[in-house]
Amino acid sequence: MGFSSIWHWVIVLLIVLILFGRGRIAEMMGDFGKGISSFKKGLNETEDTAAKAVRIEPPAAAPAPTEAPAPAPADKTDTTGA
Repeated sequence: MGFSSIWHWVIVLLIVLILFGRGRIAEMMGDFGKGISSFKKGLNETEDTAAKAVRIEPPAAAPAPTEAPAPAPADKTDTTGA
């Protein structure tokens, strides 16, 4: 006579109906259904956003490389004092 007894579940159901009433339970189930559909809609929106973000644009043409300036001549003065 544990939780698997049908009479146990009937009594629990009656207590829940007495505490909350039929209207309140129907209202909670409606809110639960709205929450699930809102969650699914949010998942679809994030998948659409992710699909748009994954789209890769071809890179723009790279600018032609320019030649580096010639190095300046080294100064032959010694500043170390040796």
